[in-house]
Formats: sequence, structure tokens, C-alpha cells
Amino acid sequence: MKLFNKFCVVLTVVFGIIPVIAGSANAMDTTAKQAVMIDMNTKTVLMEKNAQEAMPTSSMSKTMTLYMVFEALKQERIKLTDTFHISEKAWRMGGSKMFIKVGDDVTVEDLIQGVAVQSGNDAAVALAEGLGGTEEAFVETMNARAKQLGMNGTHFANASGWPDPDHYSTAHDLAMLAFHLIKDFPEYYHYFAEGEFTYNNIRQSNRNPLLSMNIGADGIKTGHTEIAGYGLMASATRDGRRLILVVNGLDSVKARGEESARLLAWGFANFDTKILYKANDTVGTAKVWMGQSKEVPLAVAQDVPALIERMNQDKLSVTVRYKEPIAAPIKTGDEVGTLAVKMGEFPETTYTLYAGADVPELGMFAKLMAKGKYMLGLGDN
Repeated sequence: MKLFNKFCVVLTVVFGIIPVIAGSANAMDTTAKQAVMIDMNTKTVLMEKNAQEAMPTSSMSKTMTLYMVFEALKQERIKLTDTFHISEKAWRMGGSKMFIKVGDDVTVEDLIQGVAVQSGNDAAVALAEGLGGTEEAFVETMNARAKQLGMNGTHFANASGWPDPDHYSTAHDLAMLAFHLIKDFPEYYHYFAEGEFTYNNIRQSNRNPLLSMNIGADGIKTGHTEIAGYGLMASATRDGRRLILVVNGLDSVKARGEESARLLAWGFANFDTKILYKANDTVGTAKVWMGQSKEVPLAVAQDVPALIERMNQDKLSVTVRYKEPIAAPIKTGDEVGTLAVKMGEFPETTYTLYAGADVPELGMFAKLMAKGKYMLGLGDN
């Protein structure tokens, strides 16, 4: 029947709160060539500049190498106390180094710290060879996993970020990688916040300038090559919010630190998070066809957050959508619609709506009566 194909917007609520305005993603300019900032709780892009542009990633791509290591640890394929044999290839790597020695057996944990803290190219190759047998085989798995994470603008040619025309990513993809590092491996993320690490009697400080600025930063990874300029994957927390920032193409170490700190300060100062609905809250009702109840409550299974901009008076819209009417029987927890949260010109964020109660179908006689009434135009059920 016609009613079963009707897509109905049941409820549109306009909240008198301060949302992200149209164009806010470009409201803060930056001297970086590529940049993006994301509020992790709401997955809202606060600002971006050439975020989908392919760029050399330098050592920032070591975070993908560590993602693969953390995944292997979580799946118990390796342990932190396992040792990897150091090849001549790993030992000979130039650039930033952990200073491992050829022929040594080094623990996985030391190699992780050698990458996360010291940005060791030698440590990155050692981890790749330890997990993949060869760096080339490991890189194949890196690329496959990156695609699974949605990093469609990324291609790795090595495990360290060593300059190569076939080794590139985007600010957007690196921010996505940072999101998954934090979300998927909270038990290992702390390595990025370590201020220094000593190996082979050589103490090196973490290259991330934000860690010493007392701004809530706890990671993630710097990068630099002559072609790419100075870059940083960063994350910081304040008042229950976490921001992820990726910048690249800055012209000096000083600019990298100052610009990253400035952008994060702007993100924290100008935005707040509001919980629109808590898990299991009812957000509306939907009409039911041939049910013992004419309506079913629609509920969210998780908190629904929204990011709001403090100094803007535009409004945030929340829309409930479902196919009307929903045919009985309905069981609590059945997926029955969506909740869409829209802020300015940003793409809407959707959440699944579930039935908040059981609605049994009518008995045989009641169904016949209801169909008769409907055909006669005397009722809708």
C-alpha cells in the first residue's frame, strides 16, 4: 500500500543553543599548507585547509606502523616482552634513530618507545621486519589496513616515512588514523606522551613540542622532510573534550609548535559539547500499522552529543526520520528509524533509533476490523 512507501519526517526540533556556524570549518586560518582539526567526541570538523590534498607524511606515518604493532599486541600475536632481531637494513637507516645495533635482540616495548618518543627510523624498520618478515610485506598489510580504516587518500611505501614519491597521505586521513589510535588502543596510547626515552645509554627527548606546554597535549607524532616541511599529528584534552589536530607544511620547528598550540587553544576556547539526548532517552514516537498500540516510542541507544560554538547564535536542528507506519509486531530494540543532527552547512550526523517498547500485532479478528475501517476511510489502523 501507499503508506508503506512513504518516508516521513516526524519531528524536527530546533534548539535555542549555539551550534557550529555555516563555514566554521574555515573560520580559523593557518599558515600550515595542510591542516584539519576534529572534535573527537562529536566527530565534528572545526577547521580544515587542503585536508584532502595528497602530501608527504614524513615521520607522521610511523603512527600507522605503531597502529599495526598495537593491533598485534591486542590480538596477542606478540607481547611487549618479545624480542625482534635487528637486521643490517634496520641498523643502517639514516635520519632520526633509536641507535639499535645490528645483531641485537630488542624488546617490542623498547622498539615502540624508540618510534613513539625518539622517532627512530631504525626502530620502525625493526618492528616492520619483526611483524611482517620483511619491510615490504609489512607495508602491504599497512596499506590494506589503512583502506579498511577509510584512509582512501593514503599509500605507504615504507614503515618509517622515508621520502618516496609513492609514500603520501592527507591531513584528513592522518586525523582519522589518530582517532582510531586513541579509540582502539587506549592501553597503548600512553607511549606517545612519554617525554623522553633512554636506549643504549643515549637519552632522547620527545620531539612533540606540545607535551611541555601544559595545554593538555598527550601525543602524537611529529614529522619533517625538506619536501614536506614541518608537520604534527597532535591531540589534547580539556574539560572532558578531546581535539585532534594535523598540520603539515610549516616552515620551522618554532612555527610547528606555536601554530599547533594556537589552533588547539582556539578550538578549546570557542566550542563546547552539549549532550542532546542520553542513552535510552525517548526522542519521539512513530505510528504503528496493525499493532495493539497505535504508536511506538523511538529511543537512542547511546548519548547524542553536539558541538556548539559559543559566540554564534545560529540554531541546531535535530530531525527524527522513519518509514510510516511501522508494521507490527515490533520488539524492543528493533531498528526503526534515524536521528539526524545538523549544524550549519556541516554534513548531518545520524544515529540509529530503536523501538523503546514491544508492540504485538493485532489478532485475526481485530486485523479484519482495522482493514475494513481503513478501506472505508474510518481509521488509519
